[in-house]
Amino acid sequence: MASILPRELTRALVRTRGLCSASIGGCYEDRTVQRLLEGLRAGQRASLAEAITLVETSHPKKKQQAGQLLAAVLRDAREQYAAKGMPALSFRIGLSGPPGAGKSTFIESFGKFLTAQGHRVAVLAVDPSSATTGGSLLGDKTRMPELSKDPNAYIRPSPSRGHLGGVTRSTNEAVVLCEAAGHDVVVVETVGVGQSEFSVVDMVDMFTLLIPPGGGDELQGLKRGIMEMSDLVVVNKSDGDLVAAARRMQYEYISALKFIRPKSASWKTPVKRISSLTQDGIPELWQVMLEFRHSMERSGEFVGRRRTQRRAWLWTHLKDNLVAAFRDTPGMMQRIREAEGRAMEGVVSPGDAADQLLLLHIAQLQNAVKPSQT
Repeated sequence: MASILPRELTRALVRTRGLCSASIGGCYEDRTVQRLLEGLRAGQRASLAEAITLVETSHPKKKQQAGQLLAAVLRDAREQYAAKGMPALSFRIGLSGPPGAGKSTFIESFGKFLTAQGHRVAVLAVDPSSATTGGSLLGDKTRMPELSKDPNAYIRPSPSRGHLGGVTRSTNEAVVLCEAAGHDVVVVETVGVGQSEFSVVDMVDMFTLLIPPGGGDELQGLKRGIMEMSDLVVVNKSDGDLVAAARRMQYEYISALKFIRPKSASWKTPVKRISSLTQDGIPELWQVMLEFRHSMERSGEFVGRRRTQRRAWLWTHLKDNLVAAFRDTPGMMQRIREAEGRAMEGVVSPGDAADQLLLLHIAQLQNAVKPSQT
């Protein structure tokens, strides 16, 4: 009887993403997984930090444990949704903006306001990574000193590891773990460069664009792509001598949004002014965010977005895993290096080189299946 997958591909997939997990049938009850699950249920910060480290790992056995933990966490979440009759137990907020917008100051001010209101806040700050070490270039806790000491807040820097857009695939799983630990507001901050905003949009309920009260060439690139994705635009630093400039910037963005198709049929993107320094406008901003959530829940878009996001991340994981399995196929790396050389020298186009590698891989898989058919 023919195998479903060739042995070589199966081994590569197991190395890439532990297939032996609770979501597929569970091979064993892992003590580490059980300990972390109990810690998350109790809202322990140490367990949350360890759990996020676990889902970020590339170690095969730990990937299996991560899969088991995530399956158990998702099962808990489904039970809570059913018990409380709510579409979600948390509010996921994405935040982006150009350098100088004051994202860190805003998150600290906004986070302290929320914890004072009884909320538990998690911040996943996605920084650029060192090309050499893969580590984060910025110390997020040093940028938010007061919030980092708040017992009802958790800050986690996430190195991008070279992933397109600066958002690691594990960030989406980290959001789920933060919610499991009882954080009802999760903020995902991006570096605000390249494609990072597009990655964050696929993991949050509301995408917020933070801008400084400036203008000029540095903001021109924001006025189409990012604004089309934004559910809320916030002009920061509206204090002191910058109040007039902030008000002018607010009017400019209100006018610009009139020429952009609304992202949602039930929500018109507002432009608000705040001061992270004085907290002026922060309470009103939170009310706008709650209005957005309620509007999305009434229209069904809140649940719809999350369903669409899960599908998008399924394909992200699938593509990453298939590429890793492709590379792990015996002898394939040598073929890849040869194809890279031909493409770099202009002997063959990159597209043709990729097609040739794929055809070679398919032929290897077919040959691996043939013996099991006899």
